[in-house]
Amino acid sequence: MSDTHTAQPDTTPRADEPMSAKNRRAMAAIMLAVALATLDTAIANTALPAIATDLHAAPAASVWIINAYQLAMVATLLPLAALGDILGHRRIYIAGLAIFTVASLACAVSPTLGALAAARVLQGLGASAIMSVNTALIRFLYPTHRLGRGLGMNALIVGVSFAVGPTVASLILSAGTWPWLFAINVPLGALALVFAMPALPHTARGKHSFDPLAALLNLVTFAALIFALGEAAQRAPLREVGIAAVIALVFGLLLIRREAGHPAPMLPVDLFKRPVFALSSLTAVCSFAAQGLAFVSLPFYFETVLMRSQVETGFLMTPWPVVVAAAAPIAGRLSDRYPPGLLGAIGLAILAAGMASLAMLPVHPSVPDIVIRMAICGAGFGFFQSPNLRAIMAAAPPERSGGASGTIAVSRLLGQTTGAALVALCFGIVGSRGPTLALGLGAAFSAAASIVSGLRLFAPSHRAGH
Repeated sequence: MSDTHTAQPDTTPRADEPMSAKNRRAMAAIMLAVALATLDTAIANTALPAIATDLHAAPAASVWIINAYQLAMVATLLPLAALGDILGHRRIYIAGLAIFTVASLACAVSPTLGALAAARVLQGLGASAIMSVNTALIRFLYPTHRLGRGLGMNALIVGVSFAVGPTVASLILSAGTWPWLFAINVPLGALALVFAMPALPHTARGKHSFDPLAALLNLVTFAALIFALGEAAQRAPLREVGIAAVIALVFGLLLIRREAGHPAPMLPVDLFKRPVFALSSLTAVCSFAAQGLAFVSLPFYFETVLMRSQVETGFLMTPWPVVVAAAAPIAGRLSDRYPPGLLGAIGLAILAAGMASLAMLPVHPSVPDIVIRMAICGAGFGFFQSPNLRAIMAAAPPERSGGASGTIAVSRLLGQTTGAALVALCFGIVGSRGPTLALGLGAAFSAAASIVSGLRLFAPSHRAGH
């Protein structure tokens, strides 16, 4: 697991080099670990009732099985990305994978809700380490002119893993008990470690030091922000939401002030001064908010509005991830030739149209009516994601790859969390018509993201993302 203590030379392959067997093994290790970390964001939702019953926990308290994982991820992504730039992305990745694997075993054998929540915090920390540097490592496995292909594969794995999480959970629960949801990660995590340790590239390290106080300020900022979003969605007392929001704002400002003038700030404010980087990050937040709105509301929409069974709902959810899987690699290759701002604008406009068409379905739609609309959404989302990843990574200098990678992960999680919170708010406002409102709101977020993506074509140095 050790890296040498001197800066490693740039190991990015030359443009004329085919991908080596070692780099293919490294990519396989990265994709397997990313799939596990993303799946665990989604699968626990499906198992909550079973876990709560088995551990004799109240349904409201069992939500901490989800919250503990997400809070640990969001609060530590940027500090771990900063550590990756300092200690080496390989070290952070392997340590995170090891922690995630051990924590998964701890989750599987947890006898109480408290023990499971604590294990989920540790698991979230491991997942955060994986997700904070995964795209930074991919940058050193592909030459620049083929980077879009690698990021397209990453986008495919993240998108499909998030989408099929509930289906995977249902299959596991149909054959066994809830601990197997976590136990299955142990052999797969060990396999990823076997591939990763000899194959992951050594990357150059930054010369700046790690700031523990900035890490603490970052942790409080994002934990308070996620808490405020969750409480607002549950229509908690305004006083509670306001206090959490003020804490997030105050600690965020303290973080920015603390890192003013730092050569590589943990919250990469300096990178946000680059128009392409800032616009690409905003595009990501808006688009993943649309995805969150869709995937939380669609099961309710199919079952309570369109009166479909649970089995039918599972099949009707499938076209979206299937088409994402088909579109993401194609879009990744196209992003090596065409401006990501253009590709993203087209993809997100398609997603907006697809979500709007779902919200306007007739009262008794046929299965093809639904499938076609879900496929349109999948095509739009798959077409945007890979080019956007490429734009963010290409807009940051190589020595700041960790910060850019962490920003990608934070943008995705903030978007998905915001989307899920808005679905709960929609239910609170209009009751049974909440899913329809959520889909309309998702279409609006997609349209806004399409406009923001298109603005990159007119931004100074927009070709940095091309």
